[in-house]
Amino acid sequence: MSKKYVMWGTYCADVLEKRAPYRQAHLDNLKALKESGQVITIGPTQDLTMVFGVYAAEDEDSVRKLIESDVYWQNQIWTSYEVREWIQAF
Repeated sequence: MSKKYVMWGTYCADVLEKRAPYRQAHLDNLKALKESGQVITIGPTQDLTMVFGVYAAEDEDSVRKLIESDVYWQNQIWTSYEVREWIQAF
């Protein structure tokens, strides 16, 4: 059974402009991860300064690989992130 992990990350300045060339590839990747059960939910905060996600994986290393393979990470749209194992109470 997969463990669940919470990811909090930060966005770059001028995110709306800078993400534009990468947005479709980013969304396509997230859709595939959601369909495979590796992403439970993910999205930005209303002010577009942070991203929050819940991942399902065997270990933290696997989650970090998913995050770092995303075009938003590779092109500095996401500028930092933290991952913590999460215990879903409800």
